[in-house]
Amino acid sequence: MSAGRFVQLGSVRLPTVRRRSLSAAAAGGLVAFSAAVAVAIALLSGGHDAPGGLLSGQAGAVMAASNTASNGAGNAGSGAAAPGLAGASPTRLVVPDVIASVPGGVSAADLARLRKLGGVRGLLPVDGARIAVNGVPLTVLAAPAAALRPWTPPATAASQRTWSAFQDGQLVTTAAAARQARLAVGGSYPVAAAVRARVTEGGTALLGVSGVDGVVSQAEGARLGLVKNVAVLVNAPTVSVTALVSQVRAALGGGARVIGLVPATQSTQLPVDRAVPSGRPASYLDLFRASAALYCPGLSWTVLAAIGQIESGDGQNMGPSTAGALGPMQFLPSTWQAWGIDAFGETGSPDVMDPFDAVPAAARLLCADGAATGGTGLRQAIFDYNHATWYVDEVLTLAAEYAAEY
Repeated sequence: MSAGRFVQLGSVRLPTVRRRSLSAAAAGGLVAFSAAVAVAIALLSGGHDAPGGLLSGQAGAVMAASNTASNGAGNAGSGAAAPGLAGASPTRLVVPDVIASVPGGVSAADLARLRKLGGVRGLLPVDGARIAVNGVPLTVLAAPAAALRPWTPPATAASQRTWSAFQDGQLVTTAAAARQARLAVGGSYPVAAAVRARVTEGGTALLGVSGVDGVVSQAEGARLGLVKNVAVLVNAPTVSVTALVSQVRAALGGGARVIGLVPATQSTQLPVDRAVPSGRPASYLDLFRASAALYCPGLSWTVLAAIGQIESGDGQNMGPSTAGALGPMQFLPSTWQAWGIDAFGETGSPDVMDPFDAVPAAARLLCADGAATGGTGLRQAIFDYNHATWYVDEVLTLAAEYAAEY
């Protein structure tokens, strides 16, 4: 499975950790899977920046970014590599297929049994809890940077600023959580968790975790009293989710709670706009299909869908990236000037933020680079869109997933 996609998780209730309540929380079932708190894991999706790494075999492998920020569509100056974590090696990101918990937390023995399952290529144990930051309840996860980073969206995995703040013990939140809790970068705020403490807001990032509001380092999580090994994410790309759920449940025992992750294709069903005029594509799925057919006959719509997912999570992260790329297909302004068009009845100047302009423009750019010829022509066109071999592989892998789904 590819890194660039949204993966939805069934609802999860994390334990609410307050002062003097840690031992009770740790003794009970550390995660109750319930609709009361919607925690929909959508890891490694919606990113528009540069790559991360593969957690192959077990947690602890690290990533390297090919660039510190998105190069945007058609940027020819994107070949320079940027350092990742110490000892990192360039490779792919990881996508979780199921999440599981057991009463008392996921143990080393549990992880060992999971690693022995056929097809399992990655595990990520996470700490977590529901705590109050600046008086606002937030769901916060914790893990070591080297383990967590490959499981985050490409934009976040590539951000040196984000991971420097993370490793300094600061809280990295979603933009929505920062607004809700009135957090400003660099500000120090009170935390009510297992202890009374203060935490520094390290900035916002695309976490790809719907319902999870922030992440901290494992050391910071321990200081705050987050519940240890509250759950584990499992990556097994060659195994069907249904079979994997059964295998994980059998490995962890009868008390385990295991949830399979909904296919990546869910995000393509997002509406293009709140009020789509009659006769225009209403969902991103329809928009990708129509754009490929009209602006690059011979190009599979699944390639456009994969790029849209990797770049913005189908319009859920419109930028700007640190390189200045914008919109659902993440065009640099200079590239947009050359390739931006009005389409599907739009009028006026082409708008990089408008999906009805941006998706057809991406199809047009890919077609001019030879995408419709398939094979090496398609690979080269995708490489021209974002100059990174990892990106070409991720797009084609995700496109294959869309093709299988539809």
